[in-house]
Amino acid sequence: MEPCTTAVEGVRVGHASDLHACTGCTVILCERGAVGGVDVRGWASGTREIDALAPHHLVDKVHGLLLAGGSAFGLEAAAGVMRYLEERGIGFDVGVTKVPIVPSAILFDLKIGDFRTRPDAAMGYRACAAAVEEGADEGSVGVGTGATVGKLFGVRHAMKGGVGMASVELPGGLRVWALAAVNAFGDVRDPSTGDIVAGARDPASGRLANTVLQMKQGRLRRSFHGESTTLAVIATNGRLTKGEAILVARMGQGGLARTISPVHTAFDGDVIFALATGQVEGDVNLVGQVGAEMVAAAILRAIMTATSLGGVPAYRELHP
Repeated sequence: MEPCTTAVEGVRVGHASDLHACTGCTVILCERGAVGGVDVRGWASGTREIDALAPHHLVDKVHGLLLAGGSAFGLEAAAGVMRYLEERGIGFDVGVTKVPIVPSAILFDLKIGDFRTRPDAAMGYRACAAAVEEGADEGSVGVGTGATVGKLFGVRHAMKGGVGMASVELPGGLRVWALAAVNAFGDVRDPSTGDIVAGARDPASGRLANTVLQMKQGRLRRSFHGESTTLAVIATNGRLTKGEAILVARMGQGGLARTISPVHTAFDGDVIFALATGQVEGDVNLVGQVGAEMVAAAILRAIMTATSLGGVPAYRELHP
């Protein structure tokens, strides 16, 4: 696949990965500041500082986002992102210093690799140092290093997820870009065909099992298995208010619904962030609709670019 640029001026992406531990983190830096919004679905989310994205909150802009593996332990990586930005004089001015605003979310990847190693402040800092506006890697990198999809029969019978990106430029110079870190409980479908491309594999045959069909036949997971979550970011160079950014994030959840089945379950902590840098006019309904399309495309790219890791096979291995 051809690499995807962020397409939004002033937005950079950086990864830090630990291939032995099968974990990592990804940062989305907007050092000039961006209006932000968030929408949280599912029951198993893990977040930090998302209150700053509420319309009534004093802070009007964010300076970066952190997406990390390691479950709740991985939120520690946000401290490294804050240190990186503070060293460069970036943040909300409080007089004695500038406090970087870095909303964060995590996914669960502790069941492959070494669960004792999690993203920390040093890893968050390294991800910032590696951030680029063009050419950021996709696949099993950063927050997607230990990501898996299709957990109905457990991680041993799942497939690799990862990080994917997609972008488009519309008439008038409006740009919409999305990044998705795909670690879903459900299967991933190609929205253009409806075919399952990655997901739960039948323990007996190894073939894709169709999670929803299996659940309808009584094969359910009733105990807690917090192994899942899909995280996404929609960024635009359009001008949006905080409330409009929240609506874009909410509309972006449609991209998950088009590609992940089942989606927003009790085992998932799905979170979508939205960022608006405000360089051109941006209609909220257009940005939200296109943002959902880009999220769906980014989810599919995450699966197509993922590589086998930790004993979990990837699409490219099963479909050479």
